Amino acid sequence: MPISTHIRALREKIGNDLLTLPSVAVMLFDDQHRLLLAQEAATGLWMTVGGAIEPDETPADAAIRECWEETGLHVEPAAVLGVFGGPEFRVTYPNGDLASYVTIAFLVRLIGGTASPDGSEASALRFVSREEAAALPMASITKELVACAFMYEDQPLFAPPKWRPDQVG
Repeated sequence: MPISTHIRALREKIGNDLLTLPSVAVMLFDDQHRLLLAQEAATGLWMTVGGAIEPDETPADAAIRECWEETGLHVEPAAVLGVFGGPEFRVTYPNGDLASYVTIAFLVRLIGGTASPDGSEASALRFVSREEAAALPMASITKELVACAFMYEDQPLFAPPKWRPDQVG
């Protein structure tokens, strides 16, 4: 995954230390209720389309931009599918960089474009059923996002809170 100029500048200052990074995931279903996934060029793992939200960019704009850059498809956000984060969304990269992602997953509608992987982040694109997705190799974060996408029923998904004020002290 290419590193944005903003993240590269932060990494020059803090090294591999933990960064909390806002990100988006794009959930595009076809008329057979199959979800669009991309095969990550660097690892061969399957992933959701999406990526980092750049400084001063709205999450909806990031979803549209990331989908366009990775797939050549123009989409529009239709709903927030869910908001995800926490220990399950912490990643240690091979170079030692630590990241804790807060991901906003958008359900999107196709407006236009021609599906074509960008070749740098995505080497292949594929619409998959729930069963097909379960059999594909993917990171644990992706597995959770994909499972939630197939469960979505018009109410945004998020982990229930664990913290309460009476737990302080």
